[in-house]
Amino acid sequence: MSSEPVVFVAGHRGMVGSAICRALERRGGFRLLTADREKLDLTQQAEVRAFFREHSIDQVYLVAAKVGGIHANNSYPADFIYQNLMIEANVIEAAHATGVRRLLFTGSSCIYPRHAEQPIDEAALLSGHLEPTNEPYAIAKIAGIKLCESFNRQHGCDFRSIMPTNLYGPGDNFHPENSHVIPALMRRLHEAHLEQRPEVVVWGSGQARREFMHVDDLAEATLFVMGLPLDRYRSQTSVMVSHLNAGTGEDCSIAELATHLAQVVGYNGRLVWDRSKPDGTPRKCLNVSRLRALGWQASIGLDEGLRQTYAWYRTQTGR
Repeated sequence: MSSEPVVFVAGHRGMVGSAICRALERRGGFRLLTADREKLDLTQQAEVRAFFREHSIDQVYLVAAKVGGIHANNSYPADFIYQNLMIEANVIEAAHATGVRRLLFTGSSCIYPRHAEQPIDEAALLSGHLEPTNEPYAIAKIAGIKLCESFNRQHGCDFRSIMPTNLYGPGDNFHPENSHVIPALMRRLHEAHLEQRPEVVVWGSGQARREFMHVDDLAEATLFVMGLPLDRYRSQTSVMVSHLNAGTGEDCSIAELATHLAQVVGYNGRLVWDRSKPDGTPRKCLNVSRLRALGWQASIGLDEGLRQTYAWYRTQTGR
């Protein structure tokens, strides 16, 4: 039997999960455990319990989730709240029941109120109304934080939570309707460039502001947080603020992002803004001072990250 700790990445096929697996494989010193959906349906409690009993798991990276952009959240709210609640409840409960030493739950910056003071501090959680377009998803992610917090309080577990800003990078979902803003725009601009279209329609007014972080930076942040001694993690968290923000601390308007992406793709046509479509939250930029105080900050700039992502996307499409 190997003495190396067993690390389970729940959601290893997704953009975040695959980035964490790459980062863990570079580190070494453990046994990486994954399971395809065909082998393990995380929404089914009995399957999850049996899986955890079968494997002596030491650490869990809980990044499995149903995710999508504004259109997907508006179209499938029941799917977003139900599936995410089931996944996190089943995994966190099974981790406690089988004595998992440490777990990291990865949420989303959409947990914060629509009109939260910027940049958003962790203490803003539950201080106001959520953004209506993704409220069901946000509520599920808030429940995940509170599950970890509650198991820690009642059972003395070491379950941690990290809330990343908007992510992009290799492995992202480039679906024309159900993807987030960077992959959706990148695909649209790429196809318009190839077909020499004179204009590209972009949702919203372009005035909303967002912060973006490369998924490889998030992967490094998760490993950093998981590696912290418990007293150091608790030095920047508390019973009332039990999670950490992860981001760059910098934002840009969607109009600036679209212009930047057009330059990366090489598209020279016009950008036309469809103001009948929602902007979502007016601004969302995270206060990342707590994570920086612990000694970590993002290292991949937006320009470098977009160019890397576009190069990866072109290899996937072959065009």
